[in-house]
Amino acid sequence: MILRNINPSIGLCNGTRLIMTQLGTKVIEEKSITGSHCGIKVYIPRAILSLTNAKWPFVLKRRQYPLRVCYSMTINKSQGQTF
Repeated sequence: MILRNINPSIGLCNGTRLIMTQLGTKVIEEKSITGSHCGIKVYIPRAILSLTNAKWPFVLKRRQYPLRVCYSMTINKSQGQTF
């Protein structure tokens, strides 16, 4: 499941469910299983998050995929979705 809005025009929004088909070092290939763009292959890049603070003499950077494993979901999250 996607945690951030990546590209809403092709259906990559917060809460979109996907099936991972290939895992790379910088990109994940996935197939959308919900919404009007069901069945298309998409590529999810790593997101770089930066944190700066005036007290710190350095910049903290973190690279992560904006995804979460989703075996199940709450009733509220599943309302309005088709299977």
